[in-house]
This record gives sequence, C-alpha cells and structure tokens, in this order.
Amino acid sequence: MFHPTVFDNIKTAFENQIYDYDNLDGILVVTDRADLLNLALMSREFSLSFKLTGGRNVTSEVVLLSSVKELSDEILETPDSNPGCSLLLRFYMEIDDVNVQCPAIENVLSTIWGPDFQPVQSLSCLFGQEDDTCNNCIELQFNRQIAEEQMEDIPNLLNFILQSAGELEDI
Repeated sequence: MFHPTVFDNIKTAFENQIYDYDNLDGILVVTDRADLLNLALMSREFSLSFKLTGGRNVTSEVVLLSSVKELSDEILETPDSNPGCSLLLRFYMEIDDVNVQCPAIENVLSTIWGPDFQPVQSLSCLFGQEDDTCNNCIELQFNRQIAEEQMEDIPNLLNFILQSAGELEDI
C-alpha cells in the first residue's frame, strides 16, 4: 500500500485549508495551482496561489519544496535524519513608487512575521514602459524544515498570510 510522504501530507493539509477558505468561507479565491516533479533533480514543488476576495493588487503564494535527499531519508528511514520539506511564501503586487512602497512593504511584513523573516523583494519593469509601474515579488523563506509536527500550525500560518495580503493591499 502507498504510504504518503511528509511532503504529500503537508501539501494536502495546505490544500484542504486553502480550498475551505475559498469554497466554504469565501475569504479568498484560488488563482493557480502547480504540483511539479523535476525528474532531473528528483525534487518536488507544490504551489498554490490565491487572492483575497475583493483583492485588487496582491496575489499570495504558498510553495512547498522537497529534495531527493529529504525523500530518500524518509523512505530509507535514515538514522539521525529529520525528513521534512521547505516552505516559501511569496506575495506578488504592482508598485508605482519604489522608494516609498518597498520600505512600507518591508515594514508591514517585518511587523507581522517578526525579525526572523527578512522579506526579499525582486522588482521587474518593462523597458520602454511609459509609467513607472514595477512588478514586485516578495519572498519570505522559512529557515528550517517543516514536518508533520507543524501541521497544526497551518491555520495560524494562513491567518498571517491573509493578514499580510490585506495590509499589502493597503500600500
């Protein structure tokens, strides 16, 4: 019988909660979903993107990553290993005043997530574009593996994501 991995279990927990927020609670609208297997690296990546209901400018994305080492440690029950997966959060938004909005974004996310999470903002603009609008991809990387023991934290984590998206909408 198939035994799901830590990655599969955490992915399912995120899916269930996010789709409940979409279909049952109407808090958000799922806009994209990807479940990828990289056969060259034998790694997995799952992402689920969504906007707040009524949100105009901010798309949030939850990304789970798992490498071949994490998978093999789990399947082979490698001694002294702690199999899990990596978690990355992204927020996408358009900004038109880099010097004002980027520091405001950093301040909002640092206030919500605390000093352990330093948001990384990557800006992209189209050359020749007449207005100063840029696309901003804001990433928050968790500096430790997450495992099934943290699954009960998913509702609180999603509340922080929803709070972040709401406050970023106001910038």
